[in-house]
Amino acid sequence: MLEISNLTHIYEGGVQALTDVSLTVEDGEFLVIIGLSGSGKSTLMRCINRLVEPTEGRIVYNGVDITAARPDELRLIRRRIGMVFQHFNLVRRSSVLTNVLTGRLGYVNPWASLLHRFPEKEVGRAMAALARVGIAEKAYARADELSGGQQQRVGIARALMQEPEMMLADEPVSALDPATSHSVLKYLEQINREDHITVICNLHFLDLARRYGTRIVALKAGRLIFDGRPNEIDREKFRQIYGEEAEEVGVT
Repeated sequence: MLEISNLTHIYEGGVQALTDVSLTVEDGEFLVIIGLSGSGKSTLMRCINRLVEPTEGRIVYNGVDITAARPDELRLIRRRIGMVFQHFNLVRRSSVLTNVLTGRLGYVNPWASLLHRFPEKEVGRAMAALARVGIAEKAYARADELSGGQQQRVGIARALMQEPEMMLADEPVSALDPATSHSVLKYLEQINREDHITVICNLHFLDLARRYGTRIVALKAGRLIFDGRPNEIDREKFRQIYGEEAEEVGVT
């Protein structure tokens, strides 16, 4: 269980990205966070694994206070929390296989990993992860030779290499077309259902949130304004989240 209590984050310069956000995420949920750009979605996501340091509040995961963790403790916590990034964060000139193997850096000899010398067991694990997302045949291609959707699947395979209990997906389909977006999200859905990995995913679009989320929370100007089931977002709630003119600009 993930428990976020009274979370606030203020960036340098005084920009307040989050204000007193509290929520609990049960194990095995597929939680989708929605809201307009600048609503605080990515900041909330990155506070969970302390890529962004909270200004106030607590984040507790399975009884461990992440916000109070020392650097050595935080490294162990991050092993259990996979991350899928908006812009893939791949080493573009390296092979797909090497990119996936970097997901095991917290588990293998660091000197050997610097030389890209991974045990055969880990290579087999990486190939299995690539097969899981349907691109095992691309293992020896350079990452920059792949399409955007394929690169994001590499990112998912890399996160799987951590054997995570929870996976954070920060706007994973924002750069993808609708058909490819569904393809990527279906892999996250499969991992959630088959491996019982908790997924927390930031999305702009309500139709995708309704399709894949078991629960939706919405942020507006850094504050939590909705927490419920996908079918509970009616027209009034929609306009509260996205604004009165949202339908006219095609947010739905």
